[in-house]
Amino acid sequence: MNYDVAQICENGHVINSWSTSSPEHNENFCNKCGMPTITNCPHCKAAIRGNILDDYPILNFEAPRFCSNCGNPYPWTQTRLTAAIELAGELENVDENDKAILVKSINDMVKETPVAPIAATRFKRIMVKVGTTTSLMFRDILVDVLSEAARKVLFP
Repeated sequence: MNYDVAQICENGHVINSWSTSSPEHNENFCNKCGMPTITNCPHCKAAIRGNILDDYPILNFEAPRFCSNCGNPYPWTQTRLTAAIELAGELENVDENDKAILVKSINDMVKETPVAPIAATRFKRIMVKVGTTTSLMFRDILVDVLSEAARKVLFP
């Protein structure tokens, strides 16, 4: 299967999933948030896998969470992970053990692994303790980078 190169802003807004074959749709900066756009992994410089060139294209193309070449998180994934971990550190109504579980769960929920639903279950249990407002803050930060398995647990 052949793929084009995706152009995505540093916050994860997909600008053009066919940036090579349809460059007329490329933008230097995101029209939603003003951040610069990228077409290559900042870590290994590999092209960001875009839409399918053969067969049937992906109609609702989503920004990938990790580089398929080096495995590192893309900037939008890392920014969301960092923000969620910082929010976990600010919580006053949970103990240090729960904060450590939250941090581990946050990192595990963005990866499509067998651990993701377990992490989401632990995360959900702690969210009951922090209340609705804080839970919504976490949701807003993480929703775009959660694995499908974590989404199914958190948003059935």
